[in-house]
Amino acid sequence: MDEAPSLRVPLVTPGTCPELAPLEQRIRSERGRISLLYQVLLNSAPIAGGWEQMLTAVRNRTGLAADLRELAILRVAVLNGASFEFDAHVPHAERAGISPEKLAAIRRIDAIDPVFGPLERMVLALTDAMTRDVEVPDEVFEPLRAEFDAKGLVELVATVAAYNMVSRFLVALRVSH
Repeated sequence: MDEAPSLRVPLVTPGTCPELAPLEQRIRSERGRISLLYQVLLNSAPIAGGWEQMLTAVRNRTGLAADLRELAILRVAVLNGASFEFDAHVPHAERAGISPEKLAAIRRIDAIDPVFGPLERMVLALTDAMTRDVEVPDEVFEPLRAEFDAKGLVELVATVAAYNMVSRFLVALRVSH
């Protein structure tokens, strides 16, 4: 069995740097714990603090339906090869009502499976375009206008963009289980 490549930066063990205590407390209050991701982020307090605020807003303070949010997050993780992120979001997806069939289908990157409903397919098509090509064709974006107002479109696009940042950070620094 191949050994996973090693993490590219050290972990910051919570409680070992007194100057990080207020930030660690804020992370714990929002997240319930200081995960492996945040132990990496704590190497830079400004990045960790900004990251926590932005990702908390994206995940917990928008009006985007939880199932659509989690489908987009899982799809980004699959497309970018971020297994740590995928595994971290499966419990959130299950709580949001995403079925085991959809969890299996989201892993198939060659096409968007018909197990998904019309709105889910639109969200996944946007996610695929943003993640694979950055540029989103009008034929992918325009159908979403019938489903989301400007606020909803901004929140959906920001979710996909933010989780591309997350997955690319994790993959580049080799954060894994």
